[in-house]
Amino acid sequence: MSKIIATAAIRGAQALVKEADEILEKTITEKGKDFKFEFPDTAYFLPMIYAMTAFKVETLEDMRVGLGYAKETLHEIPDEKLWRPYLGETLDSGMASLFAEEIILACRYVQGLEPIKDEEYGFEYNGFISDTIQRNLGIQLVDGSMPGFAAIIGAAPDDDTAVKIVREIQEKNILTFLSGNVEGNSVARQLHRKGVEMGWDARIVPLGPDTRHTLYALDWAIRASLIFGSVAPGDFKKHLMYQKDRVFAFAMVLGPLDDIIWTTGAGAINMGFPAMGDTDIPVIHPTGVCTYEHVDKELDHDIIVQRTIEMRGLKITVEKPPIPTAYGPAFEGERIRKDDMFIEFGGQRTPAFELVNMKELEEIDDEKVEIVGDWKAAYEAGGKMPLGLVIDVAGRKMQKDFESVIERKIHHFINEAQGLWHMGQRDMNWVRINNNAKKDGITLEHIGIIFTTMLKHSFKSIIDKVQVTIYVNEEDVNKEIENARAVYKERDQRLGAMVDETVDTFYSCLLCQSFAPAHVCVVTPERLGLCGAFNWLDCKAAFEIDPTGGNQPIEKGELTDDRFGRYAGVDKYLMETTGGQVETLNLYTIMENPMTSCGCFECIIALVPEANGVMIVQRGYTGETPAGMKFSTLAGSVGGGTQNPGFMGIGRNFITSHKFLSGDGGIKRIVWMTQNLKESLKEEFDKRAGEEGVANLLDMIADETVCEDSEKLMEHLTKVGHPALEMDSIL
Repeated sequence: MSKIIATAAIRGAQALVKEADEILEKTITEKGKDFKFEFPDTAYFLPMIYAMTAFKVETLEDMRVGLGYAKETLHEIPDEKLWRPYLGETLDSGMASLFAEEIILACRYVQGLEPIKDEEYGFEYNGFISDTIQRNLGIQLVDGSMPGFAAIIGAAPDDDTAVKIVREIQEKNILTFLSGNVEGNSVARQLHRKGVEMGWDARIVPLGPDTRHTLYALDWAIRASLIFGSVAPGDFKKHLMYQKDRVFAFAMVLGPLDDIIWTTGAGAINMGFPAMGDTDIPVIHPTGVCTYEHVDKELDHDIIVQRTIEMRGLKITVEKPPIPTAYGPAFEGERIRKDDMFIEFGGQRTPAFELVNMKELEEIDDEKVEIVGDWKAAYEAGGKMPLGLVIDVAGRKMQKDFESVIERKIHHFINEAQGLWHMGQRDMNWVRINNNAKKDGITLEHIGIIFTTMLKHSFKSIIDKVQVTIYVNEEDVNKEIENARAVYKERDQRLGAMVDETVDTFYSCLLCQSFAPAHVCVVTPERLGLCGAFNWLDCKAAFEIDPTGGNQPIEKGELTDDRFGRYAGVDKYLMETTGGQVETLNLYTIMENPMTSCGCFECIIALVPEANGVMIVQRGYTGETPAGMKFSTLAGSVGGGTQNPGFMGIGRNFITSHKFLSGDGGIKRIVWMTQNLKESLKEEFDKRAGEEGVANLLDMIADETVCEDSEKLMEHLTKVGHPALEMDSIL
């Protein structure tokens, strides 16, 4: 290994530890050593120090202890005669640097200096990445739709090159973090100048203008093993191996490297994350810590993205329909505001609907896109138009029940086209096309082509033919919309009659095992996956599409506990699939062997024993709860593939299921729920409560506007006469 790299890493670590020492002592002088601090919305203190050492940094005085760990791993630059090509001292220096950078950024938060706003350009950097965002992205990380993340440091030679590199990463569905600068210029500024949208929705996240801000990306990575992997704090070897084997990250350094970049990069190499530079730098090719090369260089910006992906060992295949704009999940979060809109359809502006119909093979002219009506003049004029989208599909394994599953994919397939935007479903849909997409040549025909291409690609095991018909005249749309509504009604009646007792087979969802090896979701007709993304029909369709994939059938077997929902076949499946780590499961209780969780659950149920009931809090809620813990802290008791009686992760729609905690007394056990959940579930919740004979139950349930502690909760429940107080003990 080059002595240049080792010297730079050691020297950089020494500088960062000195900087951390100075800013920490200054902050203690200003705030006092007992000043409490936590990064926004995290249950993991200073995550890097906590994961590696198990030490909880909760005060400024604790930061002195954390910095002590960094000082212990510092090295002196070896004498020329004593130097040897050995990575150890460089890697030690890298870890010391990450600890020091974490303390520097924490102190900057205490001083109100983070996150940073670029005053000259007017955009804001993200700063620290919260646990909520981590869990929001969980399903994308585990199902492969987001195969990894890239940390880009510095600035490209010019703005167009910056856009080219980031767009190529976007099209490969990789999340991009931006940090650092070259003489004040940065990729974030380059993208801003070119009008490229940044933020979580665009999967381009500027963290901060300094190399030190790269630490936020590494903090985000290390929490994956804490949140999803259930790796114990302090087990640094397992944490680092988890990062190498399960968190697919890499760095790309654009522009010259200084000591801080080298030493931060050494910290990333510890985690198995390689780095690619675009200048003539020393390289580290021997493998061992990283999967392949540790540090490499590529001067050709046309191939630097592909070279870096190969160096990390990612295998990415992207299907793109033949349309004139970029395409991929990275564009799903793109917004189209009114000022940038060329044309829109539906959204209560015009009549619109979308429908998927199953047909016989001989009834379909494969890949045909037919537009009914004279559309070109109205389309060219822009503004708004009616839209009736009918997608006919046929296949030897296609089933009527799969229509709704495929129909929900319309949202994703349209949104993945750059410059196109979709919201809603059925006859409440809304579509927009922006001015740039129109300039690129997008037409109504291309919307049809998206579906003829992507449906056969995504559902190749069940769909053999696709034909798309688009109605654009208001009279035609109004006529066809009535036919569609009749289909929606019949479909709802058919699916509404499906309950756990009427099927012999449940389905597993194993996608999250890539992050949490002991976790298995068991999905039933009345219990969707805890991430909210998969219901029973989704899993059934997924198994038909890919019989060896993440959704597998589970033969229920003998019902061994009717009240709690225990099945012999489910237990047998769990024993085999988790290697014996999960021996049994009760589907309808929180109190005994409840479902395991990965980390990407939509909501958490937690026991409130003094109220003889449970509370429910959704991901993204940052306030206090009657359990005495915020969501982020509760989540630490739920995830990682363990069974935790009294705590459980769920999908929000499970709350209104007939099987919701049916073994514990059901919906009447809910004593506290966030206002957001109450509002979003009101219609279905009131219906279920009426069925249970407590029509006004939702009004009896407290929320954060009523109380955030158990004492006031009990006062409220007593005042309103909540039924949980009269029920048998839940314990």
